[in-house]
Amino acid sequence: MAAALAASWRVTPPAWEPSRPELGAVNPLLLRSGAGALAWRRLRAAAAARSPAGFELQQAYRLHAIQALLHERQLARVLKRLRGAGVEALLGKGWAVARHYPEAGLRPYGDFDLYVESAQREAARAVLEGEDASVDLHTGCAELNDRPWSLLNERARSLPLGGGQVRVFGAEDHLRLLALHMLRHGAWRPLWLCDLGAVLETSGRGFDWGHFLSGDQRRTDWVCCALVLARELVGADLDGAPEQVTRRALPAWLHRAVLRQWADAGFEAQGRRRPMVSYAQRPAGVLRALRARWPNAIEATVGVRGPFNGLPRLPFQLAECVSRTARFTLGLRRALARASPLTAFARAR
Repeated sequence: MAAALAASWRVTPPAWEPSRPELGAVNPLLLRSGAGALAWRRLRAAAAARSPAGFELQQAYRLHAIQALLHERQLARVLKRLRGAGVEALLGKGWAVARHYPEAGLRPYGDFDLYVESAQREAARAVLEGEDASVDLHTGCAELNDRPWSLLNERARSLPLGGGQVRVFGAEDHLRLLALHMLRHGAWRPLWLCDLGAVLETSGRGFDWGHFLSGDQRRTDWVCCALVLARELVGADLDGAPEQVTRRALPAWLHRAVLRQWADAGFEAQGRRRPMVSYAQRPAGVLRALRARWPNAIEATVGVRGPFNGLPRLPFQLAECVSRTARFTLGLRRALARASPLTAFARAR
């Protein structure tokens, strides 16, 4: 998987020439992870491109290109409605990262991550009520809450989209957001490493490393690890990065955690997760769901704000499980309280 995606985001990516058995083995993983279009760009000049597996990657490339056009129209409509209500949202991930790739559709996305300040949340929710586009509305930005919202807003950029404008995070804030989001979710999606390479390599010489590395120092060390991981697994270019980034040695468990996740098709399991609170009234399958949520070494370390060092990860994983169990128990109590006949009667009164 890592070999198939290496430098795939570049304007002229290196050729990828797997044997047909190799392509057949990795093809299902590429398609399920949303990386089929990127792999096709590297494969299309190879002999294996004319195999059935190669044709499937080509079809993914075509499908994602069509979806990209549809999503751009949806996004332009949503932003126009928000702006008409006086809501100024910042866009992150999704289209905001896909624009760093050389062709529409190379980086598929399913929803729009919009970030608004707390004072505008209710107005934004009212506008989005009944909207058929998939919008993930955030109040502030949790990954970047070590920086004031006013600063994020000040450094944002306006870009043209569908006859209007879209405001996206500044390059340094966005790269930090992408790295922290990837680590918080255990780096289960291979595309996230490609995103880091694409944003970093297209941001130009004006990239402000001082701002990128500012803020909470534990998070800063995490994002340094994320960039080095992108270099070592998919060939991201870190030329020009300060030594704080380039000389960060990664613990051995970090590579293993990522590759094991990909080999086990972790991206597929993650995509089908139901919220644990949904098991409150129908507990069948809860044990299987708990096993599926056993945190990998990366998400456990981030979840408990641990360091990325050479110590064993099991204590971090156990601590994260305790924390999740506590959050689940609290959510369960709230769900049961809302569902109880006594509560319903009290609300009716």
